[in-house]
Amino acid sequence: MEKTLEFIAKEKIIPVVKISNIEDTLPLMNALKAGGIGIAEITFRTACGADAIALASKNCPDMLIGAGTVVNAGQAKKAVENGAKFIVSPGYSQAVCDICKQNGILYLPGCVTPTEIMAAMDNGINIIKFFPAESYGGLAAIRAIASALPNIRFVPTGGIGPGNIKDYLSFDKVFACGGSWMVKESLIREGRFEEITKLCMDAKEHIGQ
Repeated sequence: MEKTLEFIAKEKIIPVVKISNIEDTLPLMNALKAGGIGIAEITFRTACGADAIALASKNCPDMLIGAGTVVNAGQAKKAVENGAKFIVSPGYSQAVCDICKQNGILYLPGCVTPTEIMAAMDNGINIIKFFPAESYGGLAAIRAIASALPNIRFVPTGGIGPGNIKDYLSFDKVFACGGSWMVKESLIREGRFEEITKLCMDAKEHIGQ
């Protein structure tokens, strides 16, 4: 798990990917890599999500492949079986947390209130996905929560883009940011992988990498 954390800390950006056609998986991973991003959170929002995770994990060993939108134990088990190195949920799930603990997998639960964060803390979690970030007060809310819970680090996701990601990352309690602006579903569906590469390059340059 430590290597996973080190990888994410270095990357700073976690692309949140929705793949509807399994054949788009490897071209998309190659586009991310060409753009300087070596990580992908492949969501369970489509029927081929688990298969896409398996395909990417097998064929892109130099990338950190995780599973997103994991909402129950069954999905968590399938994510682990298919090679996911980290699991992300839109909310906090004790069942998903337990599966991650059993397998030594990093779990980033979605939390936005102190109560939710404290539930995560009770299970040894000190890095949470703050989602949806902009809708729940953005960086101002994160700063306020961090003042009361100083040991927590945040991965804000939702409403993050070129216009605000640098501001988020400037706060030392922000571990990384998740976003989909460089991997929009329409770009993937239309096979505009060169454009995705350019957006990734722009994102990395924007945050000084």
